[in-house]
Amino acid sequence: MTEHEQLLTLVAAKARTVRPWGRPSLPEPIDAAALARAEAALGFELPPLLADLYLRIADGGFGPEYGLLPLLDSPPSDEPAAVVQYLANRESVREDPDWPWPEGVLPISHWGCGMYACVDCRSPQATVVLFEPNPGDPALAWYVDAPSLSDWLRSWVEGTGWYEEEGEGVVLVPWTDVRVPARPAPAS
Repeated sequence: MTEHEQLLTLVAAKARTVRPWGRPSLPEPIDAAALARAEAALGFELPPLLADLYLRIADGGFGPEYGLLPLLDSPPSDEPAAVVQYLANRESVREDPDWPWPEGVLPISHWGCGMYACVDCRSPQATVVLFEPNPGDPALAWYVDAPSLSDWLRSWVEGTGWYEEEGEGVVLVPWTDVRVPARPAPAS
């Protein structure tokens, strides 16, 4: 069994036993047609592991804290779908150019208070980054949550993520690959 398959097995087992925020059950997985529609709307492909999470385990509803967002369609709970949130974030730059959303960075899990775990779908390892806008400075809003989606999922399965008791003391480093325009100097 490959490392990819082993990880999917571990994630599926935990997903069957843990319900983020009281969800009664896991949603059904998506089908290949839904994945194709999502990728067409995004304009890029999902990393293979992320695609397999949606195709083989469930359309969101598992994972740390609130769990993974549904990929394309919002369930009755009105939780934003990852694709919808990505497109809205990319569009919001027209209203507030100081807060651009990087191309190919898909929000996959909402932490509350405007924070998202996101996958950099452009990176070969599918780096997971944390968007944390609450300090109020776009240049300080992005952090590396995990070097890869595999690492992020393992930390959830093992209970060692920064958001867990075992992860206390973990210091997230700024994500330097994000391209945020410099703010103009204040007028004197």
